[in-house]
Amino acid sequence: MLDIKLIRENPEKVNELLKRRNPELSIDKVLEIDAERRKIQAQADELRAKRKNESQKIGMMKKNGENTDAIQEEVRLIGDEIKALEEKQLELDSAQRDFLLHTPNIPDETTPVGTSEEDNPTVKTWGEPTKFGFTPKAHWDLCEEKGIVDFERGVKISQSRFILYRGKGAKLERAIIQFFLDLHTTEHGYEEILPPFMANAATMTGTGQLPKFAEDMYKCVDEDLYLIPTAEVPVTNIYQNEILNEEDLPKYMTAYTPCFRREAGSAGKDTRGLIRVHQFNKVEMVKLTTPETSKDEHEKLTRNAERCLELLGLPYRRVALCTADIGFSANKCFDLEVWLPSYNTYKEISSCSNFGDYQARRANIRYRNKEGKVQFVHTLNGSGLAVGRTFAAIIENFQQEDGTVIIPEVLRKYTGFDKI
Repeated sequence: MLDIKLIRENPEKVNELLKRRNPELSIDKVLEIDAERRKIQAQADELRAKRKNESQKIGMMKKNGENTDAIQEEVRLIGDEIKALEEKQLELDSAQRDFLLHTPNIPDETTPVGTSEEDNPTVKTWGEPTKFGFTPKAHWDLCEEKGIVDFERGVKISQSRFILYRGKGAKLERAIIQFFLDLHTTEHGYEEILPPFMANAATMTGTGQLPKFAEDMYKCVDEDLYLIPTAEVPVTNIYQNEILNEEDLPKYMTAYTPCFRREAGSAGKDTRGLIRVHQFNKVEMVKLTTPETSKDEHEKLTRNAERCLELLGLPYRRVALCTADIGFSANKCFDLEVWLPSYNTYKEISSCSNFGDYQARRANIRYRNKEGKVQFVHTLNGSGLAVGRTFAAIIENFQQEDGTVIIPEVLRKYTGFDKI
């Protein structure tokens, strides 16, 4: 959530940055609400002072034996006015908070300005797109031929865009998860977390999924619980409403979870295979940092995700998301895109985002610095990596002319086999 103090002190700058996202965005309504709220606050304070003064008079009058009926009635009416103003102020507080909860983060000054994903510049590439001496197959065809993913029965059990892994496919999926977790915990210094796979509304609000994206969530009927869309949600909120010490930062946490997304706005997109499904596995990296270190930590986090792809030998590129394409809560984001031969292009496999203090304000995650001042942490996260898309990339990039699929060497100790 944006800082109301920042909005009050720099409204033109906040508006300028928001309009880099979308020309229709503005915090003018927040300023109107805030001005009215502060005006009412001043009126209420004035009336409270008057009531206090009149109440003191009542005491003196009673002491002198004077009749106080009229002044007591006046004090009662003042109390009614104060109560009405307080109720109005609560309404305005609620309206202001609701508006801010629906307002995205302001982009970082270094975020490229653009109007669509077409304006996302490529920052780096690693490896070359895979070349074949034969006609390669799409992962969905290879998976069905080898019986490692059963798309039809996944739909029968659940509904469209739910999948069933079997045999070596199930073992490869599990191997990828374990490899990522081991890499992040042993080489990159993250603490492994196994969080709940359901989160309440306050937790979903803390990371920005609610209230704006309610239609993308799976909600449990008659429960204040949602199936998580990513481990970012529970892991970031571990410290909601807490004050950490500066020496506790940065915190590095990684977690495997299934992820559940209704994909309400993606009808007709990537309908085949493992690229866009309603339930998928992912290993997430989350950091809590000081404001001074968050930009450096963002780069390190992105490199941690890139290392996963490099060790697997999968070609990828890093793109900087432009202002029109960054996530709702992010101020800067790098996407890692893996080469997928079936699409003859790169597909997103990780988004590495810096949120500044935007999520921390919503979740009330703070720290006490060395001078004793309490302030908000900065939060960061990134996929390390999306497991199903990694699975698809391995199947496609390492397929052989004889129909086999070679397993990357770093996974073989987990799979127990070197090819499918």
